[in-house]
Amino acid sequence: MSRAPSTPAPDVRRVLIVEDERDLARVLKRHVEGIGCEVQLAGTGEEAVALGHEEFDLVLLDVMLPGIDGMEVCRRLRSLKRYMPVLMLTARSSDIDKVMGLEAGADDYLTKPFSVQELLARIKAIFRRMDAMSSAQAARERPLEVGDGIRIELGTREVRVRGQPVDLTQKEFELLLHFAQNPGRVYSRAQLLDAVWGYHHDGYEHAVNCHINRLRAKIEADPGEPKLLLTVWGVGYKFSPEPAASQ
Repeated sequence: MSRAPSTPAPDVRRVLIVEDERDLARVLKRHVEGIGCEVQLAGTGEEAVALGHEEFDLVLLDVMLPGIDGMEVCRRLRSLKRYMPVLMLTARSSDIDKVMGLEAGADDYLTKPFSVQELLARIKAIFRRMDAMSSAQAARERPLEVGDGIRIELGTREVRVRGQPVDLTQKEFELLLHFAQNPGRVYSRAQLLDAVWGYHHDGYEHAVNCHINRLRAKIEADPGEPKLLLTVWGVGYKFSPEPAASQ
């Protein structure tokens, strides 16, 4: 009885190698599989474009291909909605060729002949960059929930307080976000000007006081007795991650 094809583990990287030289393609496949990747081969630009609609974590793309060349393949891959990093492999070593490759949308460019160690190092570096970008994107998209029912949507810049939407100005939002990302830390008015407004001039610190008061009016249950955005007398302000206890 035939066995069903195995399914790769969820964390296995999928790599598309586009190379018309069969011997080189097999060598590349073996080495890339050696670092834990699942590899699909394509021998022409047309095959690469067709396979580009699948999900790959990296495309190793030869420039000199029969039919559609690697530059055009890269452009077509870049027109797709899902971003796939592209490492171009080419015998062309001139600066203009490298520039053309990068302008076509390649993430990196490796000139033949190259060592296997350098190729694998480039691949791992691209994977690290993509992981870092994914983590940063996830952090930006993940709602920030702090204090007494405050929910901050970083992507849409929307704020809800105890389930109700709150309309904040740009500076009010940036001020709240700065406090929420640094709970418990005390900031002077000068530090808040530097962090939120991007400048500090004497005489402008009253702007901080005004924005603090307006922000309290929108997020505090009782702005006259703030429990979240607290004044630290003689120093400045801090954001309490939990409502301050009653005295």
